[in-house]
Parts: sequence; structure tokens; C-alpha cells
Amino acid sequence: MNVNEGERGVSAEGGEPARLDDVLERILAGRHSHRAFRSEQVPPELIERMFALAQRTASWCNSQPWQVILTSGEATERFRTVLYEAASTRDGSSDIPQPQEYRGVYRIRRREAGHGLYESLGIDRKDFEARRRQGMENFRFFGAPHVAVITSERSLGPYGYVDCGAYVSVLLLAAESLGIAAVAQGAIAMHSDTVRAHFRIPDDRMIVCGVSFGYADEEHPANLFRTGREEPTNVVDRRDR
Repeated sequence: MNVNEGERGVSAEGGEPARLDDVLERILAGRHSHRAFRSEQVPPELIERMFALAQRTASWCNSQPWQVILTSGEATERFRTVLYEAASTRDGSSDIPQPQEYRGVYRIRRREAGHGLYESLGIDRKDFEARRRQGMENFRFFGAPHVAVITSERSLGPYGYVDCGAYVSVLLLAAESLGIAAVAQGAIAMHSDTVRAHFRIPDDRMIVCGVSFGYADEEHPANLFRTGREEPTNVVDRRDR
């Protein structure tokens, strides 16, 4: 008997094999941005598996433009100290232009995400100092023991960034599948000058973002809120004729 693509899967405990789309849906539903981590390191074999899975990411002409600087242990602590000090004392610079403006629905979604985080932390919307302190936690990597800095080949331009975005998405899903908590951080790339100097990254590499990961502090209120998603019918414009 032939089996359709969506019907092949791993055996569910005590039952029928799980559909692959159901497995993917559970991974997608479980993944969210973690903003508080425990201090223990992720075992090297799990880290290797996570990055091996992410390496399967599709890319334009199979160029695979991403390169990763990965920190653990003392290397993470040194990076944390340097980046937090830089963010505390001076403006940074970004290799990739930041959004010019969040307008319309994009502004609404951005505000809802921020307000959800502040509400979970008990921060009043008008308490700008508390909001600033929480924002600065980006540069402590929310206490994560590992950080991956993602870079792209400068000459590939926007297509390289698009491919790196796909790579980050797969990396986050791979982490979730392995029980590893993670958060993608554009904030790290907002201080590309500091990151470049710290790691001696050559000028032909563009700093795209960071991904901090480890094991979640599940009791921390920052990990208790979730962002929403738009209905697919409001995103997909079907053209049947």
C-alpha cells in the first residue's frame, strides 16, 4: 500500500504512527521566544545535532551563505560582558538597515508583542525605565549559556539575508524538537560594530542576528506569555482564475 507524504511518520507511543504534518504542527505550536534561561550548558552532542538539522535549510542556488560563531561557557560570559557594556554606554551600528517604520498592522503586531511581555512581567506601559531595563536584557542574552551569531556573505546582498532568515527559522525548530529553548535576537546585530570587533569578523561578512539558547526557566514570567498569529486567510491571496 502506498503512503502519502503527509502520512509517513514516527511511531506514536502505544498507537498509530504519527503523521509528519502533526509532528511539525506540535513543534511549531510549542516553539516560542524564551527570555529567561537556566545557567546549565546544553550537552555538546545536542548542540551538534541542532546545527546538523539546521544545515538542511534550503537556500538560493544552494549557496548556504550562513556562517555561525557559537559560544559556550567562558566565551559566552566574555561576549555578554562586552556587549552589555557597549549597549549601556553608546549607540551601536547595524550592518543591515533597520526597518524605516512600523506602520498599520505591523505596528499593531509589534505593540501587542511588547505589551504582552510587559504585562507578563508586571511592567506598566508608562514605566519607561523598567521597559528600558527589560530591553537591555537582550544584551545579557536573557541569561542564556550559549549564543550563535549568524553572518552572511556581503556580496550576496539581500538574498543572503533571506537565506539566513530561513536558516534561523529551521534552527529554532530544531532546538524545539530537541527540548532546547531559544530566542532569535535582532538586537545583537544592532551593535554589529562591537560584535565584529569582539570576534574579529572580517568585513566581507554581514552580521544578520544572534540566537541565544539553553534550557528555559519555565517559572519566569517572561516565558509565560505568547504572541498571536494572523489567520492564514488574511495572508494568502488565492488566485484560482
